[in-house]
Formats: sequence, structure tokens, C-alpha cells
Amino acid sequence: MTGLSIQNISMRFDLPNGTSVQALKNVSLDLKEGELMSVLGPSGCGKTTLLNILAGFLAPTEGKIVLNGETVRGPGPDRGMVFQQGALFEWMSVRHNVEFGPKMKGMPKTERDIVTDSLLETVGLGAFKDKAVYELSGGMQQRVALARCLANDPDVILMDEPLGALDALTREKMQGLVLKLWKETGKTVILITHSVEEALLLGERLVVMAPRPGRIHKEYRLPFAERGVAADLRAVKKSEGFSETRDEILSMIWEMEEEIMGRSEAAV
Repeated sequence: MTGLSIQNISMRFDLPNGTSVQALKNVSLDLKEGELMSVLGPSGCGKTTLLNILAGFLAPTEGKIVLNGETVRGPGPDRGMVFQQGALFEWMSVRHNVEFGPKMKGMPKTERDIVTDSLLETVGLGAFKDKAVYELSGGMQQRVALARCLANDPDVILMDEPLGALDALTREKMQGLVLKLWKETGKTVILITHSVEEALLLGERLVVMAPRPGRIHKEYRLPFAERGVAADLRAVKKSEGFSETRDEILSMIWEMEEEIMGRSEAAV
């Protein structure tokens, strides 16, 4: 059985003072191989917690993650993570960053070089392979992070606000690159973002999560990611249904944020 199954996941954090925080409650989703899903929600709704459970960094209080028929019990090469900051080895060159995973797995150097060169060309960094990471811009570093993730050939790519720290123009270029890589590689991609526009552009499925305890509030099936593979992203933003869906989701999240603020004021 292929695909990713999130089965009734709940996560409770027990605090030193004897209280607890219920971060997630009964979250269930099934993704087919090759699906692209974005996840939105107000701050504190458990988006990153869910991603860390999928990565195997956290064990859920209840429920389980099943990938290709196997229960996830910790981190593994079948899942790759791209963070908001590249989390690169700054003392290494671009090439050495990308080839690190395959090298650790024992891939022969000749094969590593082919994989590394191909991926760096794909992300537009073929001319920068021997540069040190610290010599690159933020956008270029995120390209290296994407290439490094793909070098391990994971089944699922998990992305936690990977473009959040970039300027608007670089972010738009990187959004196009994410769509290109998704379509070319056929990987399953789950992307966390706070940007409604980005979630619409980079999610053929879009999940909106409700405030704590985090749970699925609404799910959309959208055409914009598929359109964005072949079209200019600015044109996609002007296409039928984009503005209406954006405004609907913005209103939804705004209402959630007001609900959270109301709870906070009532607790004072």
C-alpha cells in the first residue's frame, strides 16, 4: 500500500507545573503518492507539531503515521525535511552539502557526482557548486536545501515555512521552483505556511487547521498548483476562483484569530 496515512493523531505536552497543553486532537488525513498539500491555520494550531510527528521527531500521544504500509517510529530517509532556515553545513561547499546524505548511505563517488550535478542544475545552482554556503543569498541557500533533500530520494518532502524568510521576488521564484520539482519528481509534498496566497499556489490540496487543540477545520481541492506548473504565478493569482477562495480563507482564519484573542482576554 503506497501513500501517507495520518491516523487519528493527538498530541499532548505535559508541563513541569502539572498542567498540559493539547496541541493536536484526532487529526486524520490520507495522501496518495505524489500529492501536494499545503497546511494553513492561526498561530499555535499545531501545524509544525504535526509536521514534526510526520518527520518522526515527535511521537504522538495517540494515533499513528503510516507511510507505504509501514508505521513511522522515528526519523528515516523516506522523509525529507526542509526548514525555514536551510540548516545547511556552512563550513562545507554547496556540492558537499548536497552529496552528504548519499555519501552517508555509501553511494559510490561517481554516482554521487552525477546525482549532485544533476540536482544543482535543476535548482539553478550548477555554477555555484564549489562555493561556500555562506557566500550564497538566502534564496540560493534554500535551493541548496531543496537539492540536499532530493539527493536522499525521499518518498515524502516536508516543508516548514521554507520560503518565509525570503523577499517577495525571491519567494515567488522559489514557489515556481517548488511546483517544478513537485511535478518533475512525483514526490509527495506537505508544506506549512502562514501565507494564504502561497498555500493556494502550492497546494492541490489545502487544509485549514482550527485553533488549539489543532484539528482539521476545512479542506479544499484546488486547481491553482497545476495551473502554476505551466503558467506565470502572477497570472494564476488573477485566474478564476483565486481571489474568492483567498478571501474566504482569510476571513476564516481572521475569525479564528479573534476567537483566540477573546479567550486570552477572558483569561486575564
